[in-house]
Amino acid sequence: MSTIERLVDELQRSYAEAQERMSDPAVYNDRKLVADAGRRLKELEGPNRLAEQWKLAQADLEDARGDPELTGMATELEEQIAGLEEDLRLALVEKDPADEKDVIVEIRPGVGGDEAAIWAGDVYRMLTRYAERRGYRTETLSTSESESGGFKEIVFAVKGDGAFSVFKYEGGTHRVQRVPETESQGRIHTSTATVAVMPEVEDVEVLVEEKDLKIDVMRSTGPGGQSVNTTDSAVRITHLPTGIVVTMQDERSQLQNRERAMRVLRARLYEGERARQLAEVAASRRSQIGGGERAEKIRTYNFPENRLTDHRVKLTVHRLDRVLEGELDEFTDTLQAEDRRLALAEASA
Repeated sequence: MSTIERLVDELQRSYAEAQERMSDPAVYNDRKLVADAGRRLKELEGPNRLAEQWKLAQADLEDARGDPELTGMATELEEQIAGLEEDLRLALVEKDPADEKDVIVEIRPGVGGDEAAIWAGDVYRMLTRYAERRGYRTETLSTSESESGGFKEIVFAVKGDGAFSVFKYEGGTHRVQRVPETESQGRIHTSTATVAVMPEVEDVEVLVEEKDLKIDVMRSTGPGGQSVNTTDSAVRITHLPTGIVVTMQDERSQLQNRERAMRVLRARLYEGERARQLAEVAASRRSQIGGGERAEKIRTYNFPENRLTDHRVKLTVHRLDRVLEGELDEFTDTLQAEDRRLALAEASA
C-alpha cells in the first residue's frame, strides 16, 4: 500500500470515528465534549471530501488504463490525481485550532503622541471595513477616545467562520509615515499603532473561577477624565493569578459591561496560553512567519508614496488609499500561502 493510500484510509477512519463520537450519548450530554467533537468533525469534512474524490479518480484511472478507447483520458486523470494528492497533504497539515473562531481585536496608539492616537483610529476603520468586505460582523466592545480625536484604546469583536484565520495576520505594530494635519512645516512623521488579535472563546474552554477575580465598579469617564455617567456602571475586573486587568464602561448597564469584560478576559487568558505553547516550539512555522506580537513591526504605510509594505513576506503595493478602505485580501492570501508552504516543508522534514 502506498503512502497516499495509507493516508486516505487513515483519514476516512478518523472521519468515521468523529461521526460516531458525535452520536455518543456520553459526548452528547457534555457541552464541552460535544463542542470539541463538532470542531473535529468539521475539520475532517474537507479532507474527507478530497479523499472520496481521490478514490473515484483512482478507480476511473484503472478503468481508463484497461480500455484502449480511454487511453487519452489517463493522462488527464493522472494530473487530476496529482493535484488531489497535493490538496490532501495541504488539508491534513496541522492547523491552528483557533482558526475557525471569532476574534477580539485590541488597538492602541504606540509612539507618536496625538498622531499615533489618530492613526489607531485609521487602523480600526481599515480593519472593520475589511471585516465587512469579507462578510463578517463587527461589534465594538470598548472605546477610549483621546482629546485629539483619535483613540487611546479601542476593542472590537469580529464574528464569522474562520475570522481568526484571517485576522491573526493583523496582530503586531502598524507603522505609518505621513505629514500630520497639525504639522505646519510639511515634515513627515513616523507613528505606530499596536494591534492584538485574540481568538474569542466560550466559557467552557477557559475556566475562570470567581475566587480568582477582583471586581470593582465605578462611574464611566470620557476624554480628560470627566464623568459621563451618574451611576456606577463601569466595571474593572482583575484576574488575580495573572494580574490581567480589563475595564469596560461603554454600556449603561453594569451587567453588560461585566459580560463584555469577561469576554475580553477569557480571550486574553486563552491567547496567553497559546503564546506559551507556541514559544515552546520556537522553530514552528508560526514563529517564522510572525507571531502577531505587538512589538513586531509587521507593516509600513507610507502616505507620500501611496505605498504599503508587509515586512513578513516582503510584499509591497502602491495603492495604500484602497487598502485603507479595507482591500487587504492580497496580503491575507500571501501570508496564508506562506504559512502553508512552511507547514508543508515542516511536515516533509
